Parts: sequence; C-alpha cells; structure tokens
Amino acid sequence: MPSIVGGLDIHRKQITFDYLDLVTGEVSCGQIAPADRAHLRAWLARFDNPAEAAFAVGACTGWRYVTAELRRAGIEAHLAEPADTAAARGRKRRAKTDRADARLQRDLLIGGRLPECWIPPEHVLECRALLECYHDLRAEHTAWLQRVHAVLFRQGAPVFHDLSRADAPAELAAVAREHLSPAGQLQVTLCLRMLEVTGRELDGLRRQLTAAARRLHGARVLAGSIYGAGPLTALALTCWLGGAGRFTSARKAVRFAGLDVTVYSSDGKRSPGHLSRQGPPVLRWAVYEAGKTHARPAAPDHRYYAAVKDRKDGKRAAVSEARKIIRRACHILSELGDDALAMD
Repeated sequence: MPSIVGGLDIHRKQITFDYLDLVTGEVSCGQIAPADRAHLRAWLARFDNPAEAAFAVGACTGWRYVTAELRRAGIEAHLAEPADTAAARGRKRRAKTDRADARLQRDLLIGGRLPECWIPPEHVLECRALLECYHDLRAEHTAWLQRVHAVLFRQGAPVFHDLSRADAPAELAAVAREHLSPAGQLQVTLCLRMLEVTGRELDGLRRQLTAAARRLHGARVLAGSIYGAGPLTALALTCWLGGAGRFTSARKAVRFAGLDVTVYSSDGKRSPGHLSRQGPPVLRWAVYEAGKTHARPAAPDHRYYAAVKDRKDGKRAAVSEARKIIRRACHILSELGDDALAMD
C-alpha cells in the first residue's frame, strides 16, 4: 500500500482532492482550480516521492487527462466506476458534497473495495475518440438527408430515394427549382451543401480508421474471423472489449454493450423486455450494422437470421446476430489478451 492515498472528484471548474498520509495520519483536502492540465500538473509537483502515492479518480468527464497526468507524474492511478462507487456509499445520512465524494473514493481505495474501471492505453483512447466522431458525423449526415426528404414531401415534390448517386444533386436542384417555393429551394440547397461537407469529412475519417484497424492486431484478427465485421466494426470491438481479463464471461460483454434485455417484474406482473442501451453507443451501432449483413443469403448464419425475422422482425434478427458477434469477439480477444491491443 502506498504511503499517500487519496481521491479526486472532477468538475468542469475545479478538481476536489482529499488524501491521507498513512505514515503521519495527516489529511489534506482542497481544490485545484481551474480544472485544466497545467494546474493539475503544477499541483502534482508537491509530492516528493510520487511512486509512494495513489489516487482514485471517478470515471466521469475529464478522467482521461487526469489519469494521464497522474501516470506522467509517476503516481498510481485508479479509475472508479461511478454507479458502483455511489452504491458503496450506502444510504445517504448527510448532504452529498464534492469533498465527500473524494473522501469516499479515498476510503474505498484504502480498504481495497474500490470498484475499478479499466484504463485503456493512449492509442486505444485515440481510436475510440475517432470512432465516436465518425458515429456523430454519420448521424448528422443522416439528419440532413431526412431534412431533404421532409422538404420534398411537404411541398409535394417527387421523392428521391437515393441521393448518393453522382448526378443526384444536379437532378434534385432542378426538381427544387420546378416544384419548391423559394424557401424550400434554399433549404434543399443548404442541405446539399451540408451533405457534401459531412460526406467529405466522413470519407477522410473512414480512411484514417481503416488504417488504424490494419495496424491494431486484434482488429485484424476479428476482421478475418467474424463475418460482417469490417475494419470499423473490428476496431470498435477491439477498442471496447480488448485487453487481458476484461470480461469473465461473454454474457458480461453483451451486457457491457447494452444489448442485454432488461425485464421488470413484481407480484406476477411483468413488463415487456427491452434493450438496456447502457453501453457505448458506437459499439452497439457497429455490431448491429454487422448483424444486418447476415440478411444476405450467402451469410453463414443466414438461416438463423431468416428464422428470427419470420418469427419476430428484421431488427430482432439483427440484434440477435449482434449478440453472437459480441460473444465470439469476446472469446477471440480473451485468447489474444493484451496482444490484441498491440500496434504494428
């Protein structure tokens, strides 16, 4: 056990600290403001022997730079899972404060009861950030497409089902001039301009993510082993599921992705099950898209997909396939261990 153990509670304006010197019994608490990398680095310089210090940090917004600075200073960093940490507090007996949160993390760390999260390597965090950006841009691109269709429908213009064709923008502009009001023409012109910008950015991000997937060992293995898992899906699976000892069972990986079914029941009453959707949205989107590829007759699991689609619907079938992809990826990545995160 290090001689100095503490907790850090992160907020946008300040970082509240509370640490205990186990040798002298002295407790120090206060705030680091503003909450930025430079001021945190200056505050960490107070520790003469950083190797004998350990801090717990809540896994909320801002934890990435805080844990990076702790490690840079040579201090042992622990990432606390927010929900389980709050549950460990038990029933609240007094008002909740930032200092109380920092002290709780400190006490849990001292007692060996801190519910810890995995801290990924820096290159994995970078890939996660790029995937999240790509996912957001995809959603924005889809929103602009939907706006075009909405304007056309509201004013009774012919509907364009495929705007991805090279000649579609020119045809759509001609239709807008003939069938739409001046305001509608302006809307369509603006939408087309935004589609061009987002499409160009998506292409650049896709090339960057594909290159990263080729270099990440686990992503290459998954892309070659799992039907429907392209470079982006394999990269997402590796970045969120890779690493030695991440999950003790594939079922927990499915739950982490938010693809498990939650059910509420009480005294004979049972609500319909629904997806928890509590995991990383990018991972859930990627494996769902991969699951839909089994609708192809040539897919190895097409018979199961078709059976579920006939019994339920296509979305249920894609979700079922997505769960299978998660389970298989979890087993493959568990066998690879930390080698899955190695960059070539």
